[in-house]
Amino acid sequence: MENYLKAVKLTDKVYWVGAIDWNMRYFHGYTTERGTTYNAYLVLDEKITLIDTVKKGFKDELMARISSIIDPSKIDYIISNHAEMDHSGCLPEIIDEVKPTKVYASKNGKKNLIDQLGELDIEVVRTGDSVNLGSNKFLFIECPMLHWPDSMLSYLDQEKVLFSQDAFGMHLAGTKIFADQYDPNVIEWESKKYFANILMPYAPRVLKLLDEIPELNLDIDLIASDHGPLWRKDINYILDMYREWSIMPPKKCALVFYDTMWGSTENMAKSIADGLRDAGIDTEVACLQQTERSNIITKIQDAGVIAVGSSTINNNYLPTMADVLSYAKGLKPKNKIGMAFGSYGWSGESIKNIEAELKAMKVELVEDNYVVKYVPTKEQLEDGYNRGVRLGKDLLERIAAFEAN
Repeated sequence: MENYLKAVKLTDKVYWVGAIDWNMRYFHGYTTERGTTYNAYLVLDEKITLIDTVKKGFKDELMARISSIIDPSKIDYIISNHAEMDHSGCLPEIIDEVKPTKVYASKNGKKNLIDQLGELDIEVVRTGDSVNLGSNKFLFIECPMLHWPDSMLSYLDQEKVLFSQDAFGMHLAGTKIFADQYDPNVIEWESKKYFANILMPYAPRVLKLLDEIPELNLDIDLIASDHGPLWRKDINYILDMYREWSIMPPKKCALVFYDTMWGSTENMAKSIADGLRDAGIDTEVACLQQTERSNIITKIQDAGVIAVGSSTINNNYLPTMADVLSYAKGLKPKNKIGMAFGSYGWSGESIKNIEAELKAMKVELVEDNYVVKYVPTKEQLEDGYNRGVRLGKDLLERIAAFEAN
């Protein structure tokens, strides 16, 4: 195989040898407008170690990068931090080609890898176990359900690198390796989007991990995740953001999202938004015909208020709303207040059905349903504005109470 791709040196002994998927646009239920990477890493020590592999179909890219610095047959160990197929899809082929002495994974990692890929010889490691490479040793930290049962972190002590599998990652393809080399606004959005759409349901476990890291006395100079750019100068930034996103404190932000047939529900949404704005709340309005579900979820992450509206079709809300509400319910956002709204012509079930879904999501409904038949009058739109004002004032009171505690 022609060696046309190169590894990237990260530290004295650690190299990035992953693959870039420039064309990925849908992953894990949400859109990836900027593509993604499948990060894998090579440690050159007395025992040469490969950390994670890549998605099936990207094996040649991985092997080319490895071959740019060593003969792949010299790899002694492979560590699988996460058994999901984008990081293990080509693992059997790599094992056959490299013939490592050991392959390490968590207990659940071994089970998941064998269930997915067939019989493999894997040695189980648990939290606190270590593997000596020569001048470095790996320490393993299990973090189940971040975001699969098998997930674990691997810490390389002398190089001070935390290999974090899917934690602290993002879907962002690029030739630049480190987060600080990108526009900070892009990094914040993609990191938040990744957390909101992947890790939000496991927020309590994220907080547990964040508490464990200082207790383990890990001196971290680099967080190397399995997707997107790596964290070096800004390690505390991403750790602090993960804590904030996990706590999900109420913020002075609101999201009004809706779908509409003939514009009546849209006008109701705008009236609510104006009321929220005039109450001092940063407010965004999103129509589901133009805004995809994963971007809605990312905006919900920060929103203290969500107002959700749809006109009625076939005794229910519009299909775009069904998609978003089903998706959002599984992600379990918290600390939200809100209301349901919508216009209808015949029966109007959409609003009550939205109300039921918001209750199932544990959104506190602080306003009665805002319902209009056919086209809203000036008075009805004024009612929507006043509801927005009340929602905003309620949110400000909750923020003050939260901060006081």
